[in-house]
Amino acid sequence: MNFSTDQILLWVASYIWPLCRIAGMMMTMVMFGANLTPMFTRLLLAVAITIAVAPVLPVMPDVALFSAGGFLITGQQVLIGAAVGLLSQFLLQTFVTAGQVVAMQTSLGFASMVDPLNGQSTPVVGQLYLMLGTLLFLALNGHLVMIEAIVMSFTTLPVSMSGISVSSWQNLAGLLSLIFYAAVAMSLSAIVAMLLINFTFGIMTRAAPQLNVFSIGFAVSMVCGLFILWLTLGGFLGHFENQWVRLQLVMCDTLLLTCEGG
Repeated sequence: MNFSTDQILLWVASYIWPLCRIAGMMMTMVMFGANLTPMFTRLLLAVAITIAVAPVLPVMPDVALFSAGGFLITGQQVLIGAAVGLLSQFLLQTFVTAGQVVAMQTSLGFASMVDPLNGQSTPVVGQLYLMLGTLLFLALNGHLVMIEAIVMSFTTLPVSMSGISVSSWQNLAGLLSLIFYAAVAMSLSAIVAMLLINFTFGIMTRAAPQLNVFSIGFAVSMVCGLFILWLTLGGFLGHFENQWVRLQLVMCDTLLLTCEGG
């Protein structure tokens, strides 16, 4: 049995193009795309998923792999996967931002550590929210939902030279404002509580000028901040579910999928 070069390249493309889309998602997805995850492990996971789903995917376009059109299709697949993976980053960055706001308001921002996702110094409260968000993301099978969505997208958004529409890119860019909106909504109770505490210290200093608000207020603000942080953790799950539902709707709109509630 003899195979021509075109047949072999078409068979290779039927695995390479799905791999590019899936690997693009793994490259930017939470936890899998972090600096702590070895690149080789990420690649093996993407290859394993591609080998498992490639036989049931639609027929790939009849375009030469090593051509201008083939390189354009490859770039489109990477962009589609990266856009889907960024949605999970937007999800967790909401809570990292909320944690930073709470930390700065409650004088807990002095304690900082290295962010494993970005490699930069981040307040510990933001790291706490990041770990809680990551655990909830995995506990609610968020990674499985995204893998299922990217596999289904090969039917609704087939491999071709045309990728995600301009309106979908605009919706993705609009999520950046949603991050700050949700972060402020989550940290608003802590902001108001610390405002009242600082207002009380202002009245005390006015009534008794001998009190040093800088030495007493800092310690009291940290203790009150820990108590406020403990109280606000009760609504963490509700905020996470609301944000996760919003991002799922955006993901379905981007990949032209039909989701519940969408």
